[in-house]
Amino acid sequence: MVMVGALTLAAATGTMRFVTTDADAASSATSAMPAPGPSGDSFYQAPSPLPAGTPGDILRWRPSVPLLNVLRANAWEVMYLSTNALGQRNAVTGTVIVPKEVDAARAPIVSFAVGTQGPAFKCTPSKLMRKGLLYDQLAINDSLSSGYAVVITDYEGYGPKSTPTYMTGQSMGPAVIDMVRAAQRLPAAHLSTSAKVIVQGYSQGGGASLWAAEKQPTYAPELNLVGAVAGGVPADLGEVAKGLDGSVGFGFLTFAAVGLDAAYPELKLDSYLNDVGRAELAKAKADFCVEDLLVQEAFKEIGSFTTSNPLDTAQWKARLSENRLGNSPPKVPVLQYHASKDEIVDLSQAETLHKNYCAKGVRLQFDTILSDHLTGVLTGNGTAHDWIVNRFNDTSAPSNC
Repeated sequence: MVMVGALTLAAATGTMRFVTTDADAASSATSAMPAPGPSGDSFYQAPSPLPAGTPGDILRWRPSVPLLNVLRANAWEVMYLSTNALGQRNAVTGTVIVPKEVDAARAPIVSFAVGTQGPAFKCTPSKLMRKGLLYDQLAINDSLSSGYAVVITDYEGYGPKSTPTYMTGQSMGPAVIDMVRAAQRLPAAHLSTSAKVIVQGYSQGGGASLWAAEKQPTYAPELNLVGAVAGGVPADLGEVAKGLDGSVGFGFLTFAAVGLDAAYPELKLDSYLNDVGRAELAKAKADFCVEDLLVQEAFKEIGSFTTSNPLDTAQWKARLSENRLGNSPPKVPVLQYHASKDEIVDLSQAETLHKNYCAKGVRLQFDTILSDHLTGVLTGNGTAHDWIVNRFNDTSAPSNC
């Protein structure tokens, strides 16, 4: 990777759709652009109560400087309204990046859903981008290099006083969709509301992109979605969990349990934990990013953390079922790919999703790549990018159903 020096970003003037605490002002589609800010981590703290508005409305914004952009680009961070797993309004942060060398009003948009970053606030994707530490950056740069705008949600829950709702598809899907809406409502970005959109991601991001594609027809019918790219998809969390207990990927299982508990308070994860489990999860939420989950949690077991297994209960099974992909097949073409030697996300459950989608009429290309899960984040990038370019160029989508 080539590190690019800091970009000089000037805040554009104009008008935007944003939300204020004044109901009359919020009802106006356009209002005077608010000043950028706040600076520092307070940007991530959502106002309480949330002001009036609709999904995609911007609560605040500020210029950003992603460190590893391969092209000169304008970038902004935004906080926007979205919808949580219980159907309630929430606030989510994310990043908008637009190459300077393109006509933004004509640029297609890739809504990129990042993979697992970790439960600690320091692992927030937008924070990692500013430090040049986001491992998904190469895929993001592929799209920027082709002249596409890229928008990246942080997902729900990354804040100084909150917990990410990791692997909760019912909140990830809206976050990915509303990130596009927010970018289109940011006047400084100059993006078109009719721009072609593709959702893309790997691992957690692969699941999030398909949740967005499944929800889009009813949640955001106005969005000009033309495709979905999803690698290493954890389509069935219950099946994935079976393979993670006692494995190298055990940390992903604990993070998923924490995420579902944050999304659904009635699950009461703490009531199933022993003292070791409480200490481990508190440490993880305070300080762990993805590398810590892989190194410090490897090969541990649920039984060492709990007095009884919450995944065996009716409440947990019901929420896992609600977050299983496949019930509302996407209306757009899909590229789904998976590592043939995947040690984290079971290949068989991804194949089940593939067959389910095909049976329901989805135009889907399913590929297996010679890789394990961790290296698959890079191995699949070339094919994924070529597929995106072809969709934006209106080439007929391939299918091997």
